[in-house]
Amino acid sequence: MGVDVVDVARFERSLARTPGLRDRLFTERERGLAVQSLAARFAAKEALAKALGAPRGLRWTDAEVRRADDGRPALRVTGTVARAAADRGVTRWHVSLSHDGGIATAVVIAESLAPAGDGRDGADE
Repeated sequence: MGVDVVDVARFERSLARTPGLRDRLFTERERGLAVQSLAARFAAKEALAKALGAPRGLRWTDAEVRRADDGRPALRVTGTVARAAADRGVTRWHVSLSHDGGIATAVVIAESLAPAGDGRDGADE
């Protein structure tokens, strides 16, 4: 599980100060969203990295937050993120986004269907 929070105003200033940042952090599909939505998506990408154990070499654009048919946020992972998830046995993602009071928050759960007792479910700790 990973959790992250982003100060929306600070994030907006970072985007304005560093023009290429939007392209490095977001997929083409995400880039046109309002800044509070971008901040929530960045928080989700940070939370995703934490849920995977913060492996090196993840590309931000290899994770995309989309809206599922029922309106809930969903993660689409490719490339470096998909490989890191596969290495860890991740078979399903759960994501929750919120933004209020100038703060964007995201929680990401990386679910693995690993057999009980293999050490990945925390039962052996």
